[in-house]
Amino acid sequence: MSVPSVIIHRDADVLAKAVAARVIIRAVDAQAAKGSAQLVLTGGTVGLATLAEIAASPARDAVDWRKVDIWWGDERFLSAGDPERNETGARKALLDHIDLDPERVHVMRGPDSGMTAEESADAYAEELRRASRPEDHGPAPSFDLMMLGMGPDGHVASLFPGLPALYDTRPVVAVHGSPKPPPTRISLTMPVIQGSRDVWVIAAGEEKARAVRLALSDSGPMQVPAAGARGSRRTLFLLDRAAASKIPSSLGRISSP
Repeated sequence: MSVPSVIIHRDADVLAKAVAARVIIRAVDAQAAKGSAQLVLTGGTVGLATLAEIAASPARDAVDWRKVDIWWGDERFLSAGDPERNETGARKALLDHIDLDPERVHVMRGPDSGMTAEESADAYAEELRRASRPEDHGPAPSFDLMMLGMGPDGHVASLFPGLPALYDTRPVVAVHGSPKPPPTRISLTMPVIQGSRDVWVIAAGEEKARAVRLALSDSGPMQVPAAGARGSRRTLFLLDRAAASKIPSSLGRISSP
């Protein structure tokens, strides 16, 4: 696993713009190398703001979106179109504004599919398995980019401290009893996160500052799941100044005045 690099931006708005630019560059680079790109999206305020900034960027057309696979790190187990679903927010912010191949948008299904949460997780695991290649060396693709938000408790995706999903080695799990509503979710697991080439943890706000410090310290991922969010090639913690306020000044590089 890679050692995290920390990049600090002035505020949440600048952070979203900067991450959007990075996503475009990462997708272009992946397509130049192998003809396609595999991106894992996150929800949350900054995650959705980032997607909206991609949609607004003239540089977005540098990406051949028809050759991008879109995945999610987690999803709330709610019916399609529910405003609380990460998918719904992503479609409104970005996906409805670009020319995607619908077959390459990989949605975690909700209760309206007739599936239980466990069946939905198993179905997503099968999609991952079908998309993986021998060089991925596992049951899921080695994603070019996995974007992760982070909660004040240090959770990433829907891997919360103390819940069984954090210990699960299957690629996808149903999560019950989430401390954040809704209580039932679907989530990728830590082995899949750590199998990604690039992992970016994106956080804004002072309420995230303690968790950021712990995630970059010697804390273990069982206490602070974000401490285990590491990519095989590169790991970035992309923060605003408030979220970075409790880490040593020597650790972060300020990227904007």
